[in-house]
Amino acid sequence: MAIQQFSKDVLFVDLPSKEPQIGSELNQLNETVLAKSDCDVVIDFFRVELVTSASISNLMILRNLLQERGRQLVLCNVAVMTKYIFTVAGLDKVFDFVDDRFAAMSAVKSGGLAGTAN
Repeated sequence: MAIQQFSKDVLFVDLPSKEPQIGSELNQLNETVLAKSDCDVVIDFFRVELVTSASISNLMILRNLLQERGRQLVLCNVAVMTKYIFTVAGLDKVFDFVDDRFAAMSAVKSGGLAGTAN
């Protein structure tokens, strides 16, 4: 996983392509966010082929950590099959999805998507 400090208050994360690396990387990201409470997070799924329930659980934990701090989580470049997994699980309205990095950064800068999902 590559974590980039896009700005003082935005972490940009590229996830690896496969499990179990995705789950362990998200767990590490959760620990990073616990230590750095003043940031929004953008996660780029461009390499991700498939996510498991463990990774979705880590994403839920991350989302809750950020929301408790008044921060946001935006997911971008989510493949159709991966997004379908979120939809089947009823989580397509829980996470904020955008098409690409540019849209993700615009959403973060403008204060988010307020629970909408693309």
